[in-house]
Amino acid sequence: MPMLYSQIITLSPTSFKRRVGVKKPTYHAMVKEIKKEEERIKKKHKKKNKKNAGRKPTLSIEDQLLMTLMYWREYRTQFHIGIDYGISESRVCRIIKKIEDILSASKKFKLPEQKKRSSGKMSFEVVLIDATETPIERPKKNSRHIIPGKRNAIL
Repeated sequence: MPMLYSQIITLSPTSFKRRVGVKKPTYHAMVKEIKKEEERIKKKHKKKNKKNAGRKPTLSIEDQLLMTLMYWREYRTQFHIGIDYGISESRVCRIIKKIEDILSASKKFKLPEQKKRSSGKMSFEVVLIDATETPIERPKKNSRHIIPGKRNAIL
């Protein structure tokens, strides 16, 4: 069952933070930033005389943000999130990418990022192991020594 915004808005501030991963004011600031960017995109399309193509989104912006925070916080796969929300895995991926791009472009929120390699001097220690094959000397099998013993045991 999906965790919808209408269900978590009633939680206390501490429960909200525990469930979502951010405080309520931060969450509302993120929603405000996303809505502002969505309006900017709509105005841009109106200037180019483009109609709003495609279906209307099945999830509200609050639920899209909640889904993105769930992805970041719980390390759930997009497949499982899609099943919970009743949308495809590819749609989940597009929503998460869109929300990440908007929030990182605003620079108001610290988002998880990849660690950069340090440019400091590093020393490496290299160990080489010689693993070449060498033949092992074994006694040659002589058919004369083996066959008479076998013949004696048979008789």
